[in-house]
Parts: sequence; structure tokens; C-alpha cells
Amino acid sequence: MTLVLFRIDERLLHGQVIVGWGMRLGIDYYVVVDDELATSEWEQDIYSAGLAEKTPAFFVSAVEAVERFRELDSRKGRGALLTRGTAVMKRLAAAGVLVDRRVNLGGLHATEGRRRVLTYVHLNPGEEEDLKAIHGASAGVTARDLPAGRELFIEDLVDVVE
Repeated sequence: MTLVLFRIDERLLHGQVIVGWGMRLGIDYYVVVDDELATSEWEQDIYSAGLAEKTPAFFVSAVEAVERFRELDSRKGRGALLTRGTAVMKRLAAAGVLVDRRVNLGGLHATEGRRRVLTYVHLNPGEEEDLKAIHGASAGVTARDLPAGRELFIEDLVDVVE
């Protein structure tokens, strides 16, 4: 297993992920799972601009992430897989690739229809259901803004009892 971080963060590749998580965990490569970014080279260039020269980022669709998961997970070095929202991570969980993995909730910011769960996590009812589904697919779900921060489990964030 070389993918050591699975994170849901609307901002995807940004300072908190690259420096805060990446440096602390020794991340050697990033996998960004986003259907729109997978087809937009100029946006990929923008997101990759903050990475060290020898740190690659792979931009793949959700379907491609499932199809190539073994390859992406067995690369040399330590990797981080990022999604912009809960729905894509739920698709990965439903495909069985997140079994015995832990999904980290990061920057999900305040918008209409979301309730504040933590200062850095706001969820709407659909996102809460997605997290329950991820959890139900044998993946742990936690929230932590940075590696040194307090880790909270899904049970502390949403009602997971059906």
C-alpha cells in the first residue's frame, strides 16, 4: 500500500495539503480524482504549480481511478489521493477500493444548505449520507485539518446509526 492519505478537500492541491500533510507524511505523488480536471490540462497545470518539480500529480476521472487503482496504489513512494467532495469518494468506496483505508475530511466550507460540523467541515444531508456509505463500505472516516490536529471519527460528526 503506497497511498497513505485519502482526503476529501474542496481545494484539492493547496498549501495545507502539500505542506501540512505532504511534508509531514513524506508524500511523493498525488492522485487527484476529479472528472472535470481529468480533461483540463490548463487547470491541471495550475493545481500542479505548487508541487516540487519532481513530485507528480495524476489527474484521473472517478472511473479511471477505480480501473487504475492497483497501479496508482503500487507506485514507488508514498501517495495521497484527493477528491473535491464526498460523492466521488463514495464512488471509490462502492467499488471496493477503500476497504480498510481511512478517509480524511478536510476543507468542506460553508455554503447554503450545509451545517457546520467543525470549523473546517460543513456538510449537507446528502454529504452526511455519503459519509455513512463510505463508513459502511469498511472504510474509516475521520476529520482532521492537519496531521498534528485532533482526529475526530465519523461517529463524532454524524449519526451513523440507521
